[in-house]
Amino acid sequence: MITLNYRDSRPIYEQIREGLKRLIVTGAMEAEERLPSVRTLATQLSINPNTIQRAYAELEREGYCYSVPGKGSFVSERVETDGKRRRELKDRLRALAAELKFLGVAESELVELIRSVPERTDEKEDMP
Repeated sequence: MITLNYRDSRPIYEQIREGLKRLIVTGAMEAEERLPSVRTLATQLSINPNTIQRAYAELEREGYCYSVPGKGSFVSERVETDGKRRRELKDRLRALAAELKFLGVAESELVELIRSVPERTDEKEDMP
């Protein structure tokens, strides 16, 4: 499910958030599916429950999940999540492309890089 890399410079909660986001985006977790409880996931990963709670709060803020008091957290419908996330990713891509152009990467090389990305997420080797 989720693996942590203690040598990664990113905080643990970000690694958990990205791991869960990957499961949601790839369809491994479906809409309305219940996320593991904070306590259960904290026990499985041997980390503080507050770290899991922070990751869940970030996912909820981004629209990937929602919480129901007393019931837990659930995967959101993808429709509302997808539009917001697409805008965020396009903005990041524009910023990265601008920086790469500044560093001398040719436009044709950028286009080829985008074309080299697989169409389906299950073919992708390394998702953020």
